[in-house]
Amino acid sequence: MRRSEQKRNDPDLGVLTARLLFAVQQQLAESHARTKPRHGAVLAYLDEQGNRATELAELSGQHKQVIGTLVDELEALGLVRREPDPADRRAKLVVPTAKGLAQMRHSDEAMARIEQHLAEAIGQADYQSFKRTLHHLAALAAPTASPEP
Repeated sequence: MRRSEQKRNDPDLGVLTARLLFAVQQQLAESHARTKPRHGAVLAYLDEQGNRATELAELSGQHKQVIGTLVDELEALGLVRREPDPADRRAKLVVPTAKGLAQMRHSDEAMARIEQHLAEAIGQADYQSFKRTLHHLAALAAPTASPEP
């Protein structure tokens, strides 16, 4: 059996989670004309009062440089702005604008509709069980901090 055929017939966890991720991203992207799926690395984790870019990088699993580029793009779209962090004036917070807050609410609503659709398709109990299991697997698969030498 060819490898591509095997992946199609019996996909591994990476392939399955990627398919799910890309399908969800595509559905979210269809409801947002100006943003791209990659912008979710910032918008999905952004608090109303703002976050430091380093925190967004940690939460999303992206490199700080990637987050910096995404923040630049979102700033150009008028969805976020950079402000001094009141706790440390040398640091900057990424803060959503009013337009950004509206976009975030719209994304949350779209994600709720996607989750509701999936829950209805397989049943609420199975969907909740799936989410718990996926959450557990993600925690188990996450890289652990290496001990100091």
